[in-house]
Amino acid sequence: MNCLRGFKSLLYGFFFSFVLSIWVRVHGQNIWPMPKSVSFGNRTLSLSSNFELRTYRSNYLDSSGILNEAFERMMHLVKAGHMLKTDFPDSGIQDSVDIALNTFDDMLTSLPVLAGINIAIRSPNETLNFGIDESYYLYVPDTGSILFARVEAATVFGALHALETFSQLCNFNFTTKALELHSAPLTIYDQPRFPYRGLLIDTSRHYLPVAVIKSVIDSMSYSKLNVLHWHIVDDQSFPIEVPSYPKLWKGAYSNSERYTIEDAAEIVKYAEQRGVNVLAEIDVPGHTSSWGFGYRSLWPSNGCRNPLDVSNEFAFEIIDGILLDFRKVFKFKFVHLGGDEVFMGKAPYILLFYSELNDNNMTLSDGYRYFVLRAQNIAISHGYDIINWEETFNNFGGKLSPKTVVHNWLGQGVAQKVVAAGLRCIVSNQDRWYLDHLDVPWQHFYANEPLTNITDPNQRKLVLGGEVCMWGEQIDTSNIQRTIWPRAAAAAERLWTPLEKLPKNPREVALRLAHFRCLLNQRGIQAAPLDGYSRNGPQDPGSCINQ
Repeated sequence: MNCLRGFKSLLYGFFFSFVLSIWVRVHGQNIWPMPKSVSFGNRTLSLSSNFELRTYRSNYLDSSGILNEAFERMMHLVKAGHMLKTDFPDSGIQDSVDIALNTFDDMLTSLPVLAGINIAIRSPNETLNFGIDESYYLYVPDTGSILFARVEAATVFGALHALETFSQLCNFNFTTKALELHSAPLTIYDQPRFPYRGLLIDTSRHYLPVAVIKSVIDSMSYSKLNVLHWHIVDDQSFPIEVPSYPKLWKGAYSNSERYTIEDAAEIVKYAEQRGVNVLAEIDVPGHTSSWGFGYRSLWPSNGCRNPLDVSNEFAFEIIDGILLDFRKVFKFKFVHLGGDEVFMGKAPYILLFYSELNDNNMTLSDGYRYFVLRAQNIAISHGYDIINWEETFNNFGGKLSPKTVVHNWLGQGVAQKVVAAGLRCIVSNQDRWYLDHLDVPWQHFYANEPLTNITDPNQRKLVLGGEVCMWGEQIDTSNIQRTIWPRAAAAAERLWTPLEKLPKNPREVALRLAHFRCLLNQRGIQAAPLDGYSRNGPQDPGSCINQ
């Protein structure tokens, strides 16, 4: 039986590899996510042993080193840990502002040699935030004077995407022991379909070390996701330092499972250098049991630890202090204030609060609304727009601030109602984009369309994008990446690539996604096989591309 299974696996592997080779010859390249526009030829270029970055005619000064460091990271990735042949010809280029010199070939393979890449960026600005221009143009020539790939971008963050795309065009040749680029000449124009392309991580249910969060950020940049939604605190733990209220992180699991405010700043900086915004979330008024370990007066009673006591002014002072400290670190346009799963029935003190206000017509649900709206006003006073989970809209959508973005998670059809009401929306419906739902295959992630049943052009603009959510109840360092990938990549292409270029049948992209999954593995990201049950490992021996 094992022999038969192995024989079937071998046959499948040969077939899969054959089809992949045909696909590459027909379609050119295994780029993920697929760019907006691609044209390509059939020539192979060798990369010079001193392949270089130039910035001729660029207005961007790179004072923070974002571009140069991205180029160095790219070169490290395309080498993939291999040692390049030391006597491979270099470009022979002397320092000059001009790039047009002499034609030359690799003496060993007679391949044209690509000397470097020139990146021209129009804007000198290097501040990352929501809605920044992420478009880029990439051209790789195959004839003429000394060959330089050319990138044009409005911002450095578009240039980062161009470098990622370029890295996926390159591979190590094990015969020549050099780097090569196929399908030249190649022209790509690219820009994202949605401005918000997110991934949520949860550091309350299980602590994630800073190095692990950085690894997640790296993997996000490979698929051009641009928002790390950091669900920092919840009922289970409060791991982050809040200088204004230093006892709050007494709610951490332990003294070693914490983030200093400097850690948070480092994570934000690391993400920004890779074109990733960090969205901080404090979920109020529910999901706050851990807050009371530092300040017990936040608990309504010994037997009731959440939601936060709407009758306690100190609760709002705490929120104000948290957001005051967050604003110094989390520079993103938005802050997430949660607002989901609030069970006010556990809080009869609210009725007493309303009685003291001499308004006997108020109910427990009024207390929920009062808290959410007041927390929104605090966030707005600190310069934030607000994101709230969809229950706030479902219960009192007409009262929400116009600065609200409604975060859909309970199911489909909510986005349509939100944008019809004139509010912005982010889509994360749990039946398709919750990564902790291990029974949801990558095909469902790929097919989930944020604009379903939204036809009005103005309303479509109110859908900012979407987010896949990696809730942490059963996730820690040991399994987070293989639970995220490759399913998150399926959603990433949905959010990046123009709708008209997305196939209706996800099976049409299976080979390309398999290639991207192998690329993630090559880069040290533990992406699980496409086949099988989510984060399970491979079932049989074989090539990465066949699993």
